[in-house]
Amino acid sequence: MKKNGFPKDFLWGGASAANQFEGGYSADGRGLSTNDFVTAGTKNTGRKISIKLKDGSTDLIDVESSIPVGAVGYIDDSLYYPSHNATDFYHNYEEDIRLLGGMGFKAYRMSISWARIFPKGGIVGEEPNREGLDFYKKVLEECKKYGIEPIVTLYHFENPMYLADNYNGWAGKETIECYIRYVEVVMNEYKDLVRYWIPINEINVLRGYARLGVRNTSASTRYQALHHLFVANARANKLALEINKNFKVGCMLALSGIYPQDCKPENVFGALEFRRRALFFSDVMVRGYYPSYSANMLEELGASIKTTPDELKLIKEFPSQFLSFSYYRTTVYNSSLPQRVDTGGQLGAENPYLKKSPWGWPIDPIGLRYVLNELYDRYQTPLFIVENGLGMNDIVEDNDTINDDYRIDYLRSHINELMKAVTLDGVDLIGYTTWGPIDLISSGTGEMDKRYGFVYVDLNNQGVGSSRRIKKKSYYWYKKVIETNGKDIN
Repeated sequence: MKKNGFPKDFLWGGASAANQFEGGYSADGRGLSTNDFVTAGTKNTGRKISIKLKDGSTDLIDVESSIPVGAVGYIDDSLYYPSHNATDFYHNYEEDIRLLGGMGFKAYRMSISWARIFPKGGIVGEEPNREGLDFYKKVLEECKKYGIEPIVTLYHFENPMYLADNYNGWAGKETIECYIRYVEVVMNEYKDLVRYWIPINEINVLRGYARLGVRNTSASTRYQALHHLFVANARANKLALEINKNFKVGCMLALSGIYPQDCKPENVFGALEFRRRALFFSDVMVRGYYPSYSANMLEELGASIKTTPDELKLIKEFPSQFLSFSYYRTTVYNSSLPQRVDTGGQLGAENPYLKKSPWGWPIDPIGLRYVLNELYDRYQTPLFIVENGLGMNDIVEDNDTINDDYRIDYLRSHINELMKAVTLDGVDLIGYTTWGPIDLISSGTGEMDKRYGFVYVDLNNQGVGSSRRIKKKSYYWYKKVIETNGKDIN
């Protein structure tokens, strides 16, 4: 039977990440994170990590490169690091949450900076940073004041520097123990303020020093680190149920869609295999076991990992309760083109049927409905779209007017398709949080020009500006969407 619109408790809102939005990187006892060493880039150049070599000299290396033996992350005062101030939610959280409340947000997905809670990551004997805990408590209480349900991500591309340099980040089992100490403190501290938790952001795109904390990029190192994240995820799921049986804990992946370029068998099966290598991660965390194809996949990637029966048992016994994901675009698979086979969202062959954003991302609303059905058919577990949106270089016109009709068109077309997935296809969807409701820095490039928000922040690509918040035309449009629970998207 066709459903009549979205559920009454559907969670409309937006999402951000501490390293792109929060700023205050050295404030009030926060420790250094691996992302703190990532410099600005452009859509053409990419970003770099600044390091100090064993001999004392400095260098810039690709953000996904191995860290040379003896080198450490280094902050060069002559360079610009976008995450250090970002758009300064740290000092503007009251105004920012008031703006979200003004749109009628039902949910706000945010991340906690691990190094703000444990500057060294939670090593044995380390006490949590009280100022960090108090900051997030104030943020969460402010959300509740406006009736906003917090969705808290515990690990969003930020590994405490100490763990990366001493334990090789997630490649070391010690990091699991530190992470669980951090999770236990945070969940206990906010058990009456937070119901929805996401232990790890976009696990299928974690790699390198900045995002995964590993100091080398071999396949074995990376997949061993990812296995440790599977274990940590299961332990966080178990811990959540022990702390508050009403907690809802889900996994999160980047799951933009994939199509074969044509009916050539190599392209059809290649697209299937490409997609399966992205879904490998959710297969483990939702189904609770390494899928049958994973042994051959790891062998082809040249990855050798170590597991234990107890770890595999834990993963089986404590799967994720929901699957959340980001969706921005679709990819076309062509067997003759190189592909990064574990993300499910890399740009592939041209799709002549789709328009692109200025950053080259195909715009595909129907693809969102396709992915929702693909995932629900596969897992039969509640889904949650926690990132979706259009990055554009918005222009401030006279009288602080920002006519971002292109963003409204983008979001309208995607909401229309997810409505079909819910009402016609019967997909169990918890909510929809757009990416960057207040402008933040781009994860991929560090630019401010790639804006996603309903609220403009007056900063340029070098972080210069007043930081003044200005409502865009889309602010009032999204407010109407939420007020009508998706009935009025015109």
